[in-house]
Amino acid sequence: MPDITVADRVAIHETIALHGHLADDRAWDRLDEVFADDVVFDLTDYGYGTLHGLRAMRDLARGSRDAANQPMGHHVTNIVIVGQDCENVRVRSKALAVAADGTSASAVYEDVLLREPRGWRIGYRKVVARRGPAVG
Repeated sequence: MPDITVADRVAIHETIALHGHLADDRAWDRLDEVFADDVVFDLTDYGYGTLHGLRAMRDLARGSRDAANQPMGHHVTNIVIVGQDCENVRVRSKALAVAADGTSASAVYEDVLLREPRGWRIGYRKVVARRGPAVG
């Protein structure tokens, strides 16, 4: 794979950032602007297991037992490309979720983005909960 260009970096950052806007707007029909059709979405740390495909993500978002408790604000920061392989890049970022009552939570997104004809899409995401100080 050729080096990641500045244009690629901007597109990757915008793809990752767009997820928060879509989640906060509850624009589940637009998740294909961020995720690959066959995305693997690991929510094990939050008790939802691993989802396979956009349909499973949309079904969870629309019918979640915790739908009323969905964060009001999904924020992402500290986006860094940590590796690349063929047409994929590995990216780590920090996530901050803010609930309607003002409480917040932190997580780490571990993503693999794929270059598709329609642009960069997340093909794999693991959401790692941050529930205490880092160890080791």
